[in-house]
Amino acid sequence: MIATRSMSVMREIVLVRHGQTEWSASGRHTSFTDLDLTPEGERQAARVGTALAGRAFAALLSSPLRRATHTAQLAGLDVTATDDDLLEWHYGAYEGRTTAEIRQERPGWTVWNGDCPGGETAEQVGMRADRVLDRVRTMLPSGDVALIAHAHILRVLTARWLGLPPASGALFRLETATVNVLGFERETPVLLQWNG
Repeated sequence: MIATRSMSVMREIVLVRHGQTEWSASGRHTSFTDLDLTPEGERQAARVGTALAGRAFAALLSSPLRRATHTAQLAGLDVTATDDDLLEWHYGAYEGRTTAEIRQERPGWTVWNGDCPGGETAEQVGMRADRVLDRVRTMLPSGDVALIAHAHILRVLTARWLGLPPASGALFRLETATVNVLGFERETPVLLQWNG
């Protein structure tokens, strides 16, 4: 039997990390601090719009934080809903600190292998990513879905899409204002594009 086009089309999930902020430029952990984009971040967001020009989405979900929603706006993307599950990893006491600063107290620490006092674990972020993916899977039959959010949550979400544990997000370095695509090879979830 020959599959019809509608049966054979596998939809894609486009991930966009927000544009540069002062803290992302300096490597400071930023979760709930609601920062604006830098002028460079605004230029980056406009380039995302150019990269996605002409692409239609069945849904476009964004973190509710300003750096994500402003990136969407500057890219010309119409957010259909904000989603608290797309908020960045909650760094607790490490909010606003760099990894180098944290390692002065805790040698070898990373967000992937350590805890964030008063914040989230990799497993907790993974549960949020799983909830997002569950919602997105119900939307994919209608078309591609875009998610605009933050580095660590998108890295965890990618790991979970690929069936990996949340801490495997460490394997996916993610630059600001990049276009990244998750999809399928036949029915297998795969990574199609990264840091585009």
